[in-house]
Amino acid sequence: MSRSNGGGNQGSKRAADSAGGSDFLQLDVDAAPPGGRTEWLAGRLRAAIADGTLPVGSRLPATRVLAAELRVSRGLVTEAYQRLAETGQVAGRGRAGTVVVAAPPPPPSRQTVRPPGPGADRGSAVDALRAEPCRIDLSPGVPDLTAFPRTAWLQAERRVLAALSPGDFGYGDPRGAPALRAAVVGWLARNRGIRAEPEEVVVVAGVAQALGLLAHVLREEGVHRIAVEDPGSLGARRQLEYARMETVAVPVDGAGLDVAALRTSGAGAVLLTPAHQFPTGVVLDGGRRRDLLRWAADGGLVIEDDYDAEHRYDRAPVPALRALMPEGVCYAGSVSKLLAPALRLGWLLVPPRLHDAVTDAKRYADLGNPVLAQLVLARLMDSGELERHLRFVRRRHRRRRDAMLAALAGRLTGARVHGAAAGLHLMVTFDGADFDDTALASAALELGVKAHPLSWHRDRPGPPGLVLGYAAGTAGEIEEGVAILGTALRQLLRGRGRG
Repeated sequence: MSRSNGGGNQGSKRAADSAGGSDFLQLDVDAAPPGGRTEWLAGRLRAAIADGTLPVGSRLPATRVLAAELRVSRGLVTEAYQRLAETGQVAGRGRAGTVVVAAPPPPPSRQTVRPPGPGADRGSAVDALRAEPCRIDLSPGVPDLTAFPRTAWLQAERRVLAALSPGDFGYGDPRGAPALRAAVVGWLARNRGIRAEPEEVVVVAGVAQALGLLAHVLREEGVHRIAVEDPGSLGARRQLEYARMETVAVPVDGAGLDVAALRTSGAGAVLLTPAHQFPTGVVLDGGRRRDLLRWAADGGLVIEDDYDAEHRYDRAPVPALRALMPEGVCYAGSVSKLLAPALRLGWLLVPPRLHDAVTDAKRYADLGNPVLAQLVLARLMDSGELERHLRFVRRRHRRRRDAMLAALAGRLTGARVHGAAAGLHLMVTFDGADFDDTALASAALELGVKAHPLSWHRDRPGPPGLVLGYAAGTAGEIEEGVAILGTALRQLLRGRGRG
């Protein structure tokens, strides 16, 4: 009897020794899917932070301790912690260890989820969607805000402040600080092949303000109709319409903007994103570029929004239109997608005939951008720090793009992917399908995932689709978000009797 009991006790001990479990959150590593232990652990930690089990200020176990309790490698635990750090939920505090510093908002209630369908005010819908809480945000146009180079920015800001004289704190040139205008000229020459002089640059509060200033100037010149891409950026279109410009949609196909349709539109100017079209991702090809520049030479004005042109992965850089025809192209760019939209810093180059009018419009709009941030950005550009940051985020974005491509291939049946070679988003279409993509976005939001229905950015009819951003989420969040989109699609089709 004693031998039997002893053997049983010894067997129980061996079973306990082989189990990977921890009293912390009652973690049981045997519950993790094969090959997915890191994301399983990160997911359990995220859930505990979200539901308040791990409130802000609580400390996570040391990686060595938790790894020993779970009987996994310390690197696995370190990587799980790092994924939470990338999303800003935890942070290292030296000897205090890893501490919870932020909790995500709760998932939205089903009653608040109402993305409107066709015919509704799409602009208001975008604003409402931006305010909706969610668990995973796959909205386009959002960069990786956790990657903002805080240390480099602070170091540059200290050096700038140390060198400023009292007079530098007064009103400056409405075109922007001379140091930033010179730095922008160097940045554009190195990265976009654009040759310009500092006197040609007007510093603006992002591309949105650039469009508002141009609309004001063009109205004064008698231009009241401007062509926009279809599909194209709803936000840019709203900006122009708020500035009392009539917009006319011009089709975009696999070669970019249809210039023949532009010629018959009656528009005196056109806004387009030739390097990486939003949202399709196509590049304006050589023939269309030549046609467009001939249209400009005949008296049209091109407004080039260099939307996320620096974020490219699988193709060579595309020359800016401004580099080919400065006298017919207004060029707008910003650091919103490279650093952060909150900086409200961008630049505008216009043909010489418009420069004085644009400068006056900027002066009377706000007397110029805040100078301190301009000087800090100039220092980052001149020092090479901004290029280093671009290389860093480009590598990170490529990994997240690859994660979304893999997830779409495995989880979203029937989705055709567009625009994967560059940018911060993908467009997917469900060719041949017959359902309302706003209903799909609504169903996904009810499950905690944000995405833009393609119909929001399109005037002409076409297949349903989604516009999905991948820059702001970790690979695990992207995979989970796409899986939820697949669930939402299956639920939608079942509800229509097609599942």
